[in-house]
Amino acid sequence: MPIATRRGLTAGFAASLLAAPARAQSFPSRPITVVVPFAAGGSTDVLTRLMAERMSETLGRPVQVDNRPGGNTIIGAEYAARAVPDGHTILMAAGTTLTINPVIYRTLPYKLEDFAPITLASTFPFAVIARNNGPADIAAMVAMAKAKPGQVTYGTNGPTTLTNVAMLMVLERLGITMQDVTYRGDAAQLNDFLAGNLDLLVVAGSTALPVVRNGQGRILGWTSAQRVVSTPEVPTFAEGSPGWWRKAGSACWPRPGPRRGAAEAQCRGGAGPAGRADPRAADQRRPIPAGGSAAEFGRFLASEASRWKPILSRLEVPQN
Repeated sequence: MPIATRRGLTAGFAASLLAAPARAQSFPSRPITVVVPFAAGGSTDVLTRLMAERMSETLGRPVQVDNRPGGNTIIGAEYAARAVPDGHTILMAAGTTLTINPVIYRTLPYKLEDFAPITLASTFPFAVIARNNGPADIAAMVAMAKAKPGQVTYGTNGPTTLTNVAMLMVLERLGITMQDVTYRGDAAQLNDFLAGNLDLLVVAGSTALPVVRNGQGRILGWTSAQRVVSTPEVPTFAEGSPGWWRKAGSACWPRPGPRRGAAEAQCRGGAGPAGRADPRAADQRRPIPAGGSAAEFGRFLASEASRWKPILSRLEVPQN
């Protein structure tokens, strides 16, 4: 996930840190808030809480997580963009916020220029899950979809979110159609899936792996370029097609200005040594540590923005 500050969130996935002029010796002068534009319990929320814990230890100040889900991450991003730019508010944003929303929304209550990148915190692939009595593998999923065109259901967080776009890419590659059912957060769609009201689930590893461990379903495939270490037996939808899909990510994003150095230190401190994600996140939730400089993340963001525009147009993702 990317990290950033206000002026002006990466999967692709980013976060945003607000920073403005202040005396170094007086910062932070109060608790720091990390805004998560997703419901509690999801991959971004879990990773953010691990980072917040480490930031608090490093800074000696409380770091609290404020979940503001809804609006395809727009609600949380707008809140962070309007916060006082004094370095005490951070937005942990996803690729939806920075790369998809600017393409599909004609107007947004925030703009990329309101933020400045710090670092890419992590990346993670999505999993397509079936219940135990559902298709056993990708071939069986394709057969089921072809037998019932447009009737097989899959849950995502919305028609223009990364999970939905990822599934549209999967469907396009496989030459099949399915019906998207929208939920506000992973928990709601997981409950419906486990209750038998959904055929498939499209979620990050943080939600997928516990389902498998608990014997409640199976992963049919990952939307990554390579197989996931924790499930080496599970294929990817990209096998045989290098570069077909990139994993989602997150970032830290601070506002340009005199306090930017402190903002970067906060985000990198939260991400762990050398700006990398807390290893416990990889152990428990399977994001892939990233890191890198603000300049590197800026270039990554620019390349993602140019890459997604033709993809979204080809997939006919609706503009709002």
